[in-house]
Amino acid sequence: MSNTNGLTRRTVAVAPVATDVEEGEGVEEEFKPLTAEQAAALRSSLAVLSPWKVVAAQAVVGLVMVALVGLLYQRPGAMGSALYGAITVVLPSALLARGMSPSRVMVPGALAFGFMLWELVKLGVSVAMLAAASLVVPDLSWPVLLVTMVVCMKMNWLALLWRGRVSTPRS
Repeated sequence: MSNTNGLTRRTVAVAPVATDVEEGEGVEEEFKPLTAEQAAALRSSLAVLSPWKVVAAQAVVGLVMVALVGLLYQRPGAMGSALYGAITVVLPSALLARGMSPSRVMVPGALAFGFMLWELVKLGVSVAMLAAASLVVPDLSWPVLLVTMVVCMKMNWLALLWRGRVSTPRS
């Protein structure tokens, strides 16, 4: 069949696809709620990493960076810059972890709003601390401060590796 603009229109027939589901049998499995014991077993099998462990790891890595900068540069200004860089990551992360601590409200919308609110607070505190860095740290070294911040922030990525994988039994 041709169209007025010279294009041909075709009709395609679709054949039913054979499945290995018997006649009358539903495709979806029946939903069965978990018992309290099954839910507890499922929770215990899931790998959960506390945000406070990530904050603590950021603090430890920050202190290691301060020690490394102290050994390499042997300048108080560089060590202060590294320390302030670590604090600029750890303090806002601790605020976010505190703000997202489990509460009595478990409504998904409230949880999402709370996460966005505390992430905004974290961002605001980080920006304010960076803006105040030159006033707070004498003899500030921006490269040292920024490298220390990046190294501390990478602990968030390493936390994903710490969680490990949950293996599901195959039937």
